[in-house]
Order: sequence, then C-alpha cells, then structure tokens
Amino acid sequence: MQEKTSDRFVVNGLGGKKTLSGKIRVNGAKNAALKLMAASVLFNDSVKLKNVPSIEDVYRMRDLLRASGAEADELKKGEYRIKTGGMKKDGELDHEISKRLRASIVATGPMLSRFGRVSFPHPGGCVIGARPIDLFIEGFEKMGASVRVSKKGTKDWYRISAKAGKLRGARIFFKQQSVTATETFMMAAVLAKGKTVLKNAALEPEIKHLADFLSKGGAKIKGAGTTTIEIKGGSLLQMRGRSFKIMPDRIETGSFLILGALAGKNIEIVDCNPVNVESLIQLLELSGVKIKTGKTNIIIKGNGVKNKNLKSVSVKTHEYPGFPTDLQAPMVVYLTQVKGESLVFETIFEGRLNYTESLARMGATTETWDPHRIMVKGPTELSGRVLESPDLRAGLAFVIAAIVAKGESVVHNVYNIDRGYEKIEERLKKIGVDIVRVKN
Repeated sequence: MQEKTSDRFVVNGLGGKKTLSGKIRVNGAKNAALKLMAASVLFNDSVKLKNVPSIEDVYRMRDLLRASGAEADELKKGEYRIKTGGMKKDGELDHEISKRLRASIVATGPMLSRFGRVSFPHPGGCVIGARPIDLFIEGFEKMGASVRVSKKGTKDWYRISAKAGKLRGARIFFKQQSVTATETFMMAAVLAKGKTVLKNAALEPEIKHLADFLSKGGAKIKGAGTTTIEIKGGSLLQMRGRSFKIMPDRIETGSFLILGALAGKNIEIVDCNPVNVESLIQLLELSGVKIKTGKTNIIIKGNGVKNKNLKSVSVKTHEYPGFPTDLQAPMVVYLTQVKGESLVFETIFEGRLNYTESLARMGATTETWDPHRIMVKGPTELSGRVLESPDLRAGLAFVIAAIVAKGESVVHNVYNIDRGYEKIEERLKKIGVDIVRVKN
C-alpha cells in the first residue's frame, strides 16, 4: 500500500495581484474513477479504464481490489486494466485499506451482488463530520440480505450475506439523497434477481457516468441522472476488449475556476465540462467575474489588477445541480477577497467549516453562527502562515489562500491534497504560481 507522506508545500503568495496566465488541464474525476474501479467486480472479463488520475485514493482502491485477489495494473499513465475473475469469494475487504478509504463502501455493492456476501469495517476518509452508513444497511436488508456486526480480534466488522447467495430486486427510497448510496445500490442491483427501483436517487453527473459504463457491459439501467432509477438484474457483464474514459473532474474544474477569478489575468481551463459547474459559474458571474465557456474549456480573460469591483454573494451547498459541498472551502477563500458580507450555509456535512479558523489566522474576517453557517466579510488582505491541511478539499483551499496571500505560506500534510489532486504543484507552476514541494 502507498505510504502516507509528510511532504509540505511552500508557496510565495501574490499579495492580491492577478498575474497568473496560461492553460491548466483538468484530470479525470476522482469520484468517477473510484466507482468504476469498484464496478469492475461485476465483469467476467477485463476492464480497461482511461484518463484515470494518478492520486492516492486511486492507489488505495487499486490496493483494495488487489487484496481481494483481483488484478489491477496501470498499463501506462492514466490507463488501468482490471481483471476480477480470480477474486476471493469470501467477500472480505481489507481492514486497513478500507479504514483509510471512504469510497471503499461502494465496493460492498458489487462484492455482495457477485459473491453473496461481504465483510468490511466502518469506512474511513476525511474527518468532516459524521458519515453514517445506515442508508447502506437498510438498503441491503431490503434486497434480502442479513446484516450483523462482529469482532475480528479487536476490530469491529459488518458482515452482510444474501439469502441463498443472491440479492433480490427491491424498491428503495433514500431518506436523503446520497451519491455514494445511489451508486452502491445501482451496482448491487446489476446482478440481483428481478427489478430494483431507486427513488430519491442523487443526480450527480458521476451517477450517469457509472450507468453508462455498466450499460456498455450489458447492464439494463433506466433513469440514471433522474431521481428514479430502474435496474433489471442479469448475469455478469462483459466489456469485450473495449475501454472507457473517465469523465473530467468537476471539483478540480471549479477549484481552478475560483483560483482564476482570484489570481488569474488570462487563464484557460482545458479538458473540462463547464456544464457540470454551472452553479459555480453563475455565482462567480453574479459576483462580477467575466467568464467565457466553450464545450471543453473555460476562459477568464483580462481579469484586471484588483478585486475591488467584485461583490459578495451568499452560498448554500446543496446536492447536484446545486452548489457542491466540495467547492465550499475554495469559495470561502474567494469571498474573503470581495466587497461585502457573504453568508455561507453548509447543508451537507457538519464540521466542514472548521478550517475557517486557519483562514482567520491569515487575516480573513469570518463570524461563525453555528456549525453549519458562517458570515464572511471582505475584502481582507491575507498574510502567509504555516497551515495544516485538515482534509482533501480544505487542503487545496489553503493552497489557493496561500497563492492570494502576501508573503510565504507553508502547507503541511500534503498527503491529504494528493488524495484527490494529481501533482497539483506541477500544474500550478505552469500558470505562474511560485510553489515548491518539500519532501521530508
């Protein structure tokens, strides 16, 4: 397994100047790649995936599959071949890898569907508030599985088994929209007996992307991208030598767009899908940012020297197509630099606003109303500080804040950022950011 690094980024900030220029490329989507890798369990032949980002979470999912007996190899940069015919049929997911990978929960759906049983610990990931798995437990029970919690040594395990070794179709209404639950049960239903109907399904583009991938292998899925998805169960899928390209990462796209609005003079974001970040584009345009979109690119041109003409906007995170919770932290950095007061309402995760204490040390003016709401007052000059990356998304927000700030900043715990952004410092350097990775 890939070991954690203690690298740090050293950033010399621009002091509020807008000098960044050039093209910055968006990589394949982390959240799409992880789900398609897990879905490979549903195929009886090899699966070839292209445009896979070289990030820590992908390495973890690769290692999780390998630990269960699958072959998962990177043929060349960004291209993986996965064969699951030799997987162990006990359905047990590696404890240590699962504890470090929140997305390990999605592997439970295809594992249970194919082998009739799955065992796993409570999944890990970023510490951004409680992430209960009751949606998964309730859904598996509706599909005819029994669930028990046991101990293996000192470790707690969920052990789920399907009656007679096969899940059955069910009607599942999600009490709250969940991307991960929607994807997990869409995969679980592919090999189940009969029809499964998912109601109040999430709408994120990664779900339609996963459905397209499964359908290419022969799955019968209707309604992906709407709140009602129907899946008719069948036999193992086949890719028949074809490959599938991972979609662009919309969170990376949005993060670069926010950086461009803050510090870009002439920035072009390429290999992206602007449609998937419409909520952010609208907010930035309301704030005064001039944005031009193409089919696969976004341009910020002639962005001026100062932010004095940019005005505040309030932000409320929401399930897609609303404003993404994963862009909330970079957006707060943006709001520190515009004129006026902005209310930020985080509706998805409690605890996801804790990072604002570090922004306050840099000079940001924020007022905490409660665990879900803060008021941001701007514009304020940010000053370089030593920062600790608390999670994947806030970690990149700190890098953006460091770029905007005056003086030198050091961002520790770069491992959290590497989990979701491939060689981010190299891409930022190409548009003029003064950033160096220091290895410890």
